[in-house]
Amino acid sequence: MKNIKTYLYLFLGMALFGSATPLSKLISQEFPVFIAGMLRVFLAFLVLLPFIKLNNYKKFKGRDLWLLIGIGLIGVLGFTFLMLSGMKLISGVTGSIVMSATPALTAVLSVLIFKDDFGWKKGLAIFLAIAGILVLQLGSENSDQGNNQLIGILLVTGAIICEAAYTLMGKSLTGKYIPEEISAFSAFIAFIGFIPFAFWEYKSGIFNSVTIVSWIYLLIYGAATMGLGSVLWYKGVKQVEGSTAAAFMGVMPVSALLLSYVLLNESFQWIHLLGFLMVFAGVLLIISVHRNMKK
Repeated sequence: MKNIKTYLYLFLGMALFGSATPLSKLISQEFPVFIAGMLRVFLAFLVLLPFIKLNNYKKFKGRDLWLLIGIGLIGVLGFTFLMLSGMKLISGVTGSIVMSATPALTAVLSVLIFKDDFGWKKGLAIFLAIAGILVLQLGSENSDQGNNQLIGILLVTGAIICEAAYTLMGKSLTGKYIPEEISAFSAFIAFIGFIPFAFWEYKSGIFNSVTIVSWIYLLIYGAATMGLGSVLWYKGVKQVEGSTAAAFMGVMPVSALLLSYVLLNESFQWIHLLGFLMVFAGVLLIISVHRNMKK
């Protein structure tokens, strides 16, 4: 039962993170990027605030403090800025395809940094995630037009590098600190980092044309995808190896794709279903590996 609960945390955390891809596109169409990012992390901090003691920031010292700052500036601020900027230029489906590379990147970094075991089953699970990218690409190769597509892809690629750093740096802290503290304090650090850029970007009247629906999307983007998603993800990551968590990151692009169909009205192609099945096969395989390790 404990394992099932851990896997549920990982699954739901990544599903919420995945929703950030289509929401980023919707929000970036009406909000300036830095202002949207600042509001996102501030909303996440407010959601997490009741679950922490503000005085506990003093516990972060030395290496742990630098890791927390890194999570805030790279994993939160960097991810949010690059995702919002990239999704202005590409479709939700294309963004989801790029996000599919996150499991492979995180697993490789986890092996290099934490010396995690990387047996053939884990290798196969990551291979399935990579193969899913190729399948999804086949189904979406003509989905975007324009000279800015490559720039958008590169920006979202930068976001997944930040996402991998977020997970690995966070794993280093979850043994000592509760997930809510890590998420809340890193969100506040990102909020402080966004302020000067948001101030530079602000001009009178920029919110006049923003619809109520867009404000609701922004609220979900901050409170759910980051606030609740971060807590669930770190609660799960605390219980597993980094490479195990990496396989669950395959849920993120699947969630992003499904919500791209619903929120962005992007067309479904049957070949996407094959990509979904490959990603989930990798997740199920890595779960079986983790269960065997616990016996």
